[in-house]
Amino acid sequence: MRQIVLDTETTGLDPREGHRLIEIGCIELIDRRLTRNNFHQYLQPDREIDAAAVEVHGITNESLRDKPRFAEIAEAFLEYVTGAELIIHNAAFDCGFIDSELKRWRDDGARINALCAVTDTLALARRLHPGQRNSLDALCKRYSVDNSHRDLHGALLDAEILADVYLAMTGGQVVMHLGGEPQFEPGGRKAVTQRGRLDPLRPRLRVVAADAQAQTAHGARLAAIDRASSEGCLWLAEEPVG
Repeated sequence: MRQIVLDTETTGLDPREGHRLIEIGCIELIDRRLTRNNFHQYLQPDREIDAAAVEVHGITNESLRDKPRFAEIAEAFLEYVTGAELIIHNAAFDCGFIDSELKRWRDDGARINALCAVTDTLALARRLHPGQRNSLDALCKRYSVDNSHRDLHGALLDAEILADVYLAMTGGQVVMHLGGEPQFEPGGRKAVTQRGRLDPLRPRLRVVAADAQAQTAHGARLAAIDRASSEGCLWLAEEPVG
């Protein structure tokens, strides 16, 4: 399974007002493992960057004067992402800008969601945590993902952080295992382990049945819980002991 965690930076908020992409950052995951086969590109937008946008990402027109235009990197970008599942936070924003650039480059009706599956981690987070803040910073705090090195937004940096958040939200990189030592992703910040597999030839586990004394003690304990709880003992409700 190939997934691409993607983020962009832009000159402003709305491509319909002529705003453009100025940075694309992509982190590749194969079977939920970081590969370091990443894609990162700054772009010359041929327009001024809004002051409010510069405050967010710190990218200026001066820093982009020698960068390629989207048309110059479009084929390489599409070759990199086509067929993968894109993982994007607030996907409508980034996909809207990518589609706008694709239309400027080659107006053939191509849309990014026709070339890739798209998973929106904002929509996923809202399903998992309804009524809570689900910004990338809020999710970092909720899932204990370190973003202390993030003073300004940046497409590649935010994609790296989102990769950690996505893996944590969908099961995490650390899993319960039976035997084996933790492993680490190449350059990753989190330990991972191989999911354990029991040896089919292992000896059968010994089953020790409760004797009468243990059953009596268990019943007494459940009865005490039943008396102490205003809602009664759920175990007794499901399967009375006697």
